[in-house]
Amino acid sequence: MVLSGKQKAALLLMSLDIATATELLKGLDPKLVQELAAELTYLDATGYQTIKQSTEVARQFYSSLRTEPAFHLKRFVKEMLNNTVGQEKAQQIQAEIQELVQKRDPFIAIRSVDPQALASVLEKERPQAAAVVLSEMSPKKSSEIIGLLGEGMRVSAITRMTGVDAVTPEAKARIAETVRSRLEALSAARGASASQAQPEQSLRKVAVILRNLDRQVRDGVLGAMQEKDAQVGEKVNSMMILWEDIPQVADRSLQEALRGIDERQLALALHKADDAINQKIRSNISERAAALVDEETSLMSAPKKEDITQAREKIVNALRQMNSKGELTFVEE
Repeated sequence: MVLSGKQKAALLLMSLDIATATELLKGLDPKLVQELAAELTYLDATGYQTIKQSTEVARQFYSSLRTEPAFHLKRFVKEMLNNTVGQEKAQQIQAEIQELVQKRDPFIAIRSVDPQALASVLEKERPQAAAVVLSEMSPKKSSEIIGLLGEGMRVSAITRMTGVDAVTPEAKARIAETVRSRLEALSAARGASASQAQPEQSLRKVAVILRNLDRQVRDGVLGAMQEKDAQVGEKVNSMMILWEDIPQVADRSLQEALRGIDERQLALALHKADDAINQKIRSNISERAAALVDEETSLMSAPKKEDITQAREKIVNALRQMNSKGELTFVEE
């Protein structure tokens, strides 16, 4: 699928923090902001966005920043959107964006809901409504949700799924709206745990995009972020490389990082580590080092959690130092 100008702009916005995205959108006409935000919401909800796509769009954007002395954000966006224009305040657009996306696909927000939460809501709906919702899910997710339903609802819903084609689009939209409302109520009742996790996810997304940029561009963006908010900038900087990223680090880079780590620290770091990380590290140390790690492991009884964390952090810090110097490379996906 070839991305349109609006979709490229949406991917760019998804890689930015809220404040920066807001600045970029200032001065644009309402229609443009509305269409752009609708594309952003749709791409995110459908899971079409990938790190490679976001990185490529970011490269185009930052390349323009470097090569055009008189560069203007508004002109960049207008060119990407084929000279479409628009502007609006966020509060005025929000309801319209949701309406546009929901008209396009009333069930788009429901598809991303946790199966357990969706099953708990459908259990209290009419079997016909549950059948309609289940028919809009992927076969895998639909099967998972059905398995979580009570036997009575399960049989009734499955029986009615054969006739959902006869349900009018208007009726489906009403069912989707009702289920969305019930899901929102359920989410509010369960607390704000999901919303608290979102900032971390957003910062991680930005961090991964930045680490794939040229060092000069990356450092410039990081510097600007730290000037605006030192805490956020530092957080993004640290989130570029995490323990879970080790399988994606190129072998030579990992070998270099591991040179300063002794066998005891390696043994602690690998204690109950994920198999992919364990294999990645062991494949990048010598046979003698691996034997010493095994010896250290056999001498351990019950290592403290903080010791394991410190050992892993030592490896991650070595990788971060290499990354800051532009010496860290990753395996191509």
